Amino acid sequence: MKLLALSLSALLMTGGTHAQTVTDGDTIKMDGVAYRIWGIDAAETKQLCADGWPAGRAATTHMRELVHGRSVACEYKTKDRFGRTVALCRADGEDLGAAMVRAGHAWAFVRYSRDYVTQELQARVEGLGIHAHECTPPWEWRSQQKPWQ
Repeated sequence: MKLLALSLSALLMTGGTHAQTVTDGDTIKMDGVAYRIWGIDAAETKQLCADGWPAGRAATTHMRELVHGRSVACEYKTKDRFGRTVALCRADGEDLGAAMVRAGHAWAFVRYSRDYVTQELQARVEGLGIHAHECTPPWEWRSQQKPWQ
């Protein structure tokens, strides 16, 4: 059983690729697989902060900058309720979740992981990104949206 789990884990870990698509600030797509970045939640693409700052677009742009021209590898963690693979992804070895939170473009998603709490605290202290614009966390923003929006 342990050997099967190790084999499955190896199959679900990408070897690194330059061909990826950024869906939004916490999701990338590689080789036809959507990877939800482990431990973070970024603003939704259409989400604006209270002062009008386009947090969702800024997060997507920052993720694109982080992966551009770099080899990205993802390590499977679990599946989310939408069937996406939740994974710890790195670009040339840099943890994408940590980088997004540290830059103020995502929140540490403490509902599922406490991995990036320190990075969020630092970004908050420095007033970076979402922490400078009175942004509503995306899990709250999503709950306020009407189903037809």
